[in-house]
Amino acid sequence: MNADEIRVVVADDDRLKQMAYQIRRRVFIEEQGVPESIELDDDGRAIHVIALAGARAVGCARIVPHRDYAKIGRMAVEREWRKHGVGRRLLDFILREARTLGYRRAVLHAQLHAEGFYLKAGFKPFGPEFDEAAIPHRRMEREL
Repeated sequence: MNADEIRVVVADDDRLKQMAYQIRRRVFIEEQGVPESIELDDDGRAIHVIALAGARAVGCARIVPHRDYAKIGRMAVEREWRKHGVGRRLLDFILREARTLGYRRAVLHAQLHAEGFYLKAGFKPFGPEFDEAAIPHRRMEREL
């Protein structure tokens, strides 16, 4: 298992989007206890991306467009693929995609346990900790 065999693509058809939703269901709803009603917000206007190992979906993320920034969210990696570079591949891809779309700033709400991951990618914390879906988070931003 390594990130070299991972391909990240825009989930531009229903089959790929369903694969992303299944990862989100396993990671956020089943593992972390996030209510489904919260987990599936903003999906209609989001740009979804998916990480594939061959034909198998192993990670996903999305961009929700805002007027002056791209909000990155729903970064999720299947448990057995964590710590193998998949998250970094997803993040690098989604940051390039946001730049291509003309955004100059990316914003995200990082779960506190993942804050170090985003710091290494150039994000800076803004503001105090807050709860989102009963999980501690911090707003983070970076220029693109």
